[in-house]
Amino acid sequence: MSPIRTQWTRLIRFVAAETSQVHIGQPVDTTLDVGLAAWSKQVIRAHEILGSPLDPAAQLTNTVLTVKELLSPLSREEVKTVRCLGLNYTDHAAEAKMAKPPVPILFYKSLASIVGPNAPIFIPRIAQPVEDHLPDYEVELTIVIGKAAKNVSEADALDYVLGYTGANDVSFRKHQMTTSQWSFSKSFDNTTPLGPCIVSNNAIPDPQVIPLTCNLNGKTLQNGNTKDQIFNVRKTVAFLSQATTLEPGSVILTGTPAGVGYVRKPPVILRQGDVVRVWLGHGIGTLVNPVVEEGVARAKL
Repeated sequence: MSPIRTQWTRLIRFVAAETSQVHIGQPVDTTLDVGLAAWSKQVIRAHEILGSPLDPAAQLTNTVLTVKELLSPLSREEVKTVRCLGLNYTDHAAEAKMAKPPVPILFYKSLASIVGPNAPIFIPRIAQPVEDHLPDYEVELTIVIGKAAKNVSEADALDYVLGYTGANDVSFRKHQMTTSQWSFSKSFDNTTPLGPCIVSNNAIPDPQVIPLTCNLNGKTLQNGNTKDQIFNVRKTVAFLSQATTLEPGSVILTGTPAGVGYVRKPPVILRQGDVVRVWLGHGIGTLVNPVVEEGVARAKL
């Protein structure tokens, strides 16, 4: 099996100013953090890509479009399944005072939980008051599967990866800790930012050297590196593909490093008016999202 090859290196999905329609493309500026640029309303231009984000044959063109609105790199319709690993960093397991798991801890998120760059993280009424429910942030490297993977070996696992993006696995700790099954507490609508772009696997040959941080209201609270994962990307893809087909468009959130809010004293929680920034290196960039509590008057951002 050979790795997936694409014409593009970084893929974004966006509404174009010229057409008011959704397109995919590659940023003209190869060094631009498109997530930060979108948040600060900088001009972003992209070479249009013809085809689907999940089609390796999608054609990179010379047509240049202007980004009016940056979206998640995959639509909810293009995402097949959202799988997530819990407790997958050594330092996070230590801060949570939990033993390293012998096998990956797996849970699922609903597609309705996914939002894009700049979109509000929505805290529903059932997770209020926030002081009791402890809404929390989690920066995560996210794998995008590009071709059907079943019973793959660790040696071949990266050949099935289209690329990598970022995510904020927003968690509601009171609901999470009341049961051993986490999907309910991590699947509320509009609570999982995804993006800002997909970086091709060809541009990230080693996914175990990616720095990642989370910043809340200007303060960096998480500062980790994927080298500290308990189950690396190869192990994760191989394990999850056992007797199970990982379809193209499946995304896998690979866990979060130390620094989450609920273990701090006092706890750090997400609340109305906060701004969360999760950043991943190697060209992935920054996801910026404001926090909105259902039923609470929205402040100007």
